[in-house]
Amino acid sequence: MAVTPGRFLKCGHENSTKETNMTKQFTTKVLFILLAAVCCGAVLAPALAQRSVPVKARTQYQVSDLPGLGGTSNGGNSINDQTWVSGYARLPDRNRHAALWRNGVLSDLDTLGGPNSSVTWNVKNTAGIIVGISQTADPQLLGEAWSSAAFYSTPNNVGYINLGFVWQQSLGQMRGLPNFPGGNNGFATGANNLGRVVGWAENGVHDPNCCCTQVLQFRPAVWTLGPPDQIQDLPLITGDSSGAATAINDHGQIVGISGICDQAVGRRTAEHAVLWENGSVTDIYPNAPAPWWNTPTAINQRGDVVGFAGDPAFVEGDILHAFMWTRDDGIRQLKPLPNRTPKHVDSEAYGINEARQVVGVSCDADQVDCRAVIWDHGNTPIDLNDLKAPGYSAVLTSAKDINNKGEITGRAADPNTGVLTAYLAVPVSQ
Repeated sequence: MAVTPGRFLKCGHENSTKETNMTKQFTTKVLFILLAAVCCGAVLAPALAQRSVPVKARTQYQVSDLPGLGGTSNGGNSINDQTWVSGYARLPDRNRHAALWRNGVLSDLDTLGGPNSSVTWNVKNTAGIIVGISQTADPQLLGEAWSSAAFYSTPNNVGYINLGFVWQQSLGQMRGLPNFPGGNNGFATGANNLGRVVGWAENGVHDPNCCCTQVLQFRPAVWTLGPPDQIQDLPLITGDSSGAATAINDHGQIVGISGICDQAVGRRTAEHAVLWENGSVTDIYPNAPAPWWNTPTAINQRGDVVGFAGDPAFVEGDILHAFMWTRDDGIRQLKPLPNRTPKHVDSEAYGINEARQVVGVSCDADQVDCRAVIWDHGNTPIDLNDLKAPGYSAVLTSAKDINNKGEITGRAADPNTGVLTAYLAVPVSQ
């Protein structure tokens, strides 16, 4: 399914082409220089044309790379309030393993027997639980690629059955989560502190609305951790047949998508961006401009939701538009970076904390210039590269999650080697 499963989520799309995208960094002008120029009557147009951050006091971040497993691509996708970063690390053979970094030390979470595994969404749990996806050693029975294929590297991204997994610190190993009866594949995205995990899983229905390699219908899933682990589905918008849950908070509020089976990687499966609470489902973006890629990616404990929506002109999700939803104000658009060359038109929100700081990515139309950004209580983002403390040279290309201490994780690119690394950005006083 797509939730950066495929571009199912574009949010999780990690293909090798995008990994090679590199960009140059703009130079910004510090606030006191701009103010001094105003006082002196200087012409400020050139400086303002290059400035990509608002004129106000700014947080600075001390950024550090997180260690890998010998490969050339690592990514941080989740950070909790204990500063546990989780995501993936590539091995020298190009396979990826789910990874957990604690105090800068990497733990390889291994797999369920297949070549690949990954933590792909912002899990948020602080009770020692990590969830994600993993290939098993079993071959796909129906030739499906499944939603997880977009989160692995070639050549082993397809061909194996995938399960959602849970890893518990008390046990020290991952285990697979059950699917609905008749289904082969599953996908786990988030876990709260009350023993509930969300994601999606196949059932045994051969759905004519599935396309491409997808055969079986899949439904949004909630697992109650055991033993035994138990699965139940969530209701869909009337008339829909497939969907996925992407995040959960400790109040039991869940967000995700509802639509048709399609290719199991977003697109028309994500016709409706939805919120589940008290046993019912609500379309939180009923007037979305496009009937595809409308995907919530995160929810905080206040019930605020962020994500991205499709563009009417781009059915394949080449351009997306970040949004934030609150119960009081409804949908608010989160814009891409202004004053960029090439122009930025794509924005995607991936993480939110209790202070309503939102992180994500801003890109040009061809995804050549992608930057990690933060929307800090405004609709226009700040390039995190403009906020780095001196001494860190890699380009922050994505920001995937932010915790309540304001710490951020994502992926950075070395401008000299092209190596992609997971990073930790810690706010510091100026």
